[in-house]
Amino acid sequence: MPLKYWLVICVLGIGWGMSFMFNAILLRELGPLSVSMGRVGFGALGCWVYVLGRRLPVHLTVGRTAGLLGFGALSYAAPFAFYALGQQHIGAGVAGIVNATTPAFAVIVSHFWPGGERATLLKSLGVVCGFTGIVVLSLPLLQSGAKSEFWAILLILLAPVCYAFSLNFARAFRDMPPVVLVALALTGATLSIAPLALWREGLPHITRAETWASLLMIGFVLTSVAFIAFYWLLPKVGPTNISTVTLIAPVSALVLGTSVLGETLLPEHLVGMAAIFAGLLLIDGRIVRRWQADREYKDQPKG
Repeated sequence: MPLKYWLVICVLGIGWGMSFMFNAILLRELGPLSVSMGRVGFGALGCWVYVLGRRLPVHLTVGRTAGLLGFGALSYAAPFAFYALGQQHIGAGVAGIVNATTPAFAVIVSHFWPGGERATLLKSLGVVCGFTGIVVLSLPLLQSGAKSEFWAILLILLAPVCYAFSLNFARAFRDMPPVVLVALALTGATLSIAPLALWREGLPHITRAETWASLLMIGFVLTSVAFIAFYWLLPKVGPTNISTVTLIAPVSALVLGTSVLGETLLPEHLVGMAAIFAGLLLIDGRIVRRWQADREYKDQPKG
């Protein structure tokens, strides 16, 4: 894979790890539902500027519009709200680590989804490793009596579950240009979260420059630009290569959480992240397949 594609993958991973830091900043002045509303709202606006600027075709029916509303709520509004709700009690680094379990949940959901991909032994072992990492992160919280932090981890786990279902749900929209799909889905997400956010938290009142800067960054750059880049890169490198983003994002979230936000780095964070990383590598399977190929090559008779 060309170096420029690896650079895009690294930038995406670092950027999506940064989103947890910006969530923490936004929560200083906004409610969690307003954080989700702001992110999907600005994200939709940025995507529509791109779609209209490129004059991409948009074809909708009543049934498809309803489906996209649900898809947007499942793919964006709900996960972003779960992150913000959970981050009221845990740090950005831990939230980023928990988010790395997305491929593990995707394996489970896809196995039972009609027409989905069946889980292999290797992928099943990866799922076990992923959940082991979550247990490592959670046990110290339970032992110390920090129940709110434990429940925050479980709440954030709902975001990867949403992603796992939305990845399979997205097959119904394979005939749409990906950027158009994201624009419509983010619009649906905005329409679904806005009434709830306004009802529960009222109209957002922003007084700090850092809040505006974080909101614009997480909405336009880390949602609009990032997803446009993601879908530009996907057909060029394939889903396996682009999945390495999930290995970079939690490291970015952990480093930024400790260095910028001053969060405490505990041994359990590193051990839990290592277990989840091991699970991701097993689910990906490339290292194991390469090792098996090397073994078979060495076992071949020479001469």
